[in-house]
Amino acid sequence: MQSSALSQPAVSWRSLLQRYGLLLSFLLLCVGLSLLSDRFLTPQNLINVLRQATINGIIAVGMTFVILTAGIDLSVGAVLALSAVITADLLQKGTPPAAAIAAGLAIGAGLGAVNGLIVARTRVPPFIATLGMMTVARGLALTYTQGRPITGLPPEFRVLGTGSLGPVPMPVVVAGLVFLAGYLLLERTRHGQAIRAIGNNPTAARYAGIPTRGYVALVYVLSGLLAALAGIILTGRLNSAQPTAGLGYEFDAIAAVVVGGTSFSGGEGSLFGTLLGVLVIAVLNNGLNLLNVSSFWQPVVTGAVIALALLLYRAIR
Repeated sequence: MQSSALSQPAVSWRSLLQRYGLLLSFLLLCVGLSLLSDRFLTPQNLINVLRQATINGIIAVGMTFVILTAGIDLSVGAVLALSAVITADLLQKGTPPAAAIAAGLAIGAGLGAVNGLIVARTRVPPFIATLGMMTVARGLALTYTQGRPITGLPPEFRVLGTGSLGPVPMPVVVAGLVFLAGYLLLERTRHGQAIRAIGNNPTAARYAGIPTRGYVALVYVLSGLLAALAGIILTGRLNSAQPTAGLGYEFDAIAAVVVGGTSFSGGEGSLFGTLLGVLVIAVLNNGLNLLNVSSFWQPVVTGAVIALALLLYRAIR
């Protein structure tokens, strides 16, 4: 009886750390940076952090769904670039912005569908399938543009990247809507339950009547679609579509998702955790810039913090 009573607080602390550890870490990071830099908590800088987090955040939503099925999508950065250059080229040729954006999103969804069908139908490992798509999409982007950026886009299109809704930048509004839609899909529909079930045990999910192949294909379509959306917003913000855009973005998104507590084994994770992971990385990068840390050292510090966070998470689990 006594030993049981003594062990209860430890169990409670572990449970609290499992639930709120990342949130506490994020708050401590913000407090630390506010003490080290008087510019960190200024409204302009906080809006800056949110704006910088939007591209990674939108991609990370799609990546969360993919990793929940025990998959991975390495092609998101290249899909972002290809969708962006096609959208920009159509705009330069006089295509109405709505039609050009729809075409860019369709490209992203289509490439995602190819990934999904390869993974679901041929049982090629997701790492290999999406690595191949990454190479193909990047090559197509470079070939389509002959390696040159496409610039000088119409102002009505650029609103998506540079406009604002009151004091809130438009990219932040779009990212917020993406997170809300993703949360509702994952937590409030049977489709989200099916995706988690596939990640937990695909064989059991199949015997339970869940069309596992269809759902696996769906999450890759969603990932490609959101990568394209991120590319369109980035193009509007920069007034330029670069065929080399998105290099390394897949790793930023994977880091945010995993730091947010989503398991590579599938079935376990949440978009709230992904949101915190995105914000942790954005705040960390912003803080390093404010503290004038050398750009050569910033990836080292960011990687070390991410590795430490993952080690602590595993220890707590």
